[in-house]
Amino acid sequence: MSKTHLTEDQIQRMIASDPDAPEATAPQLAQARPFTEAFPALSDAMRRNMGGRPKVENPKVAVSLRLDQDVVARFKSSGPGWQTRMNRALREAAGL
Repeated sequence: MSKTHLTEDQIQRMIASDPDAPEATAPQLAQARPFTEAFPALSDAMRRNMGGRPKVENPKVAVSLRLDQDVVARFKSSGPGWQTRMNRALREAAGL
């Protein structure tokens, strides 16, 4: 399968032909403001609703370590939550 590359001229013609995205004029650009300044309430609401996991008191630390394949396979074979179970086994081995 060959890739088709558009020329700069083709790209500019496609942009110019899109009625929903006209190019901004110099006066429009001069009046542009940052989103947070133009829509402060919406910006604050979006920042508060970022999603993701809630902050925890004692966050986990990402590490890279090499383990024997059979050890990892054994934990993974126990299904979802295997990392938590591995962490628990390490805590017990460390006497924590």
